[in-house]
Amino acid sequence: MPELGPHTLDILLVEDNEFDVHLTEAAFRDSRVPNRVHRVPDGEAAIAFLKRSGEHDCAPRPDLILLDLNLPKMGGMEVLEAIKADPQLKNIPVVIVSGNSSEAEIRRAYELQASSFVVKPLEVDEYFAAIRSLKELRFHAASPVPRDSPA
Repeated sequence: MPELGPHTLDILLVEDNEFDVHLTEAAFRDSRVPNRVHRVPDGEAAIAFLKRSGEHDCAPRPDLILLDLNLPKMGGMEVLEAIKADPQLKNIPVVIVSGNSSEAEIRRAYELQASSFVVKPLEVDEYFAAIRSLKELRFHAASPVPRDSPA
């Protein structure tokens, strides 16, 4: 049986703040793992991407979702709840990346089966370091969730 080479990891970034998008993409660009960051700006677009509907009919199944909580159209907790309620999506790791550090929000995210909760640091260097640490954990230390085999 031939060895499989590393596949490109697909990351869905659900974020409406352009500056945070830029920082997150920069942090993943320096990765030793081939990756593609797909960005959607709101909760409704995230669900459309994941369900491959509308303009996202050819969207890849992400290996990781980075989800902001404060989103237009549909909030991050609603998106997380929808993901974890869907049998085809529930095994995708979802990391909350939010400026909200309330204990109630953190607790709620974990109750809804978020993989991690990262509070966005105020300093750019700290934010970049947090995303880089997350990348190291998810792509270099943790075993990824197996992808569905093609039908």
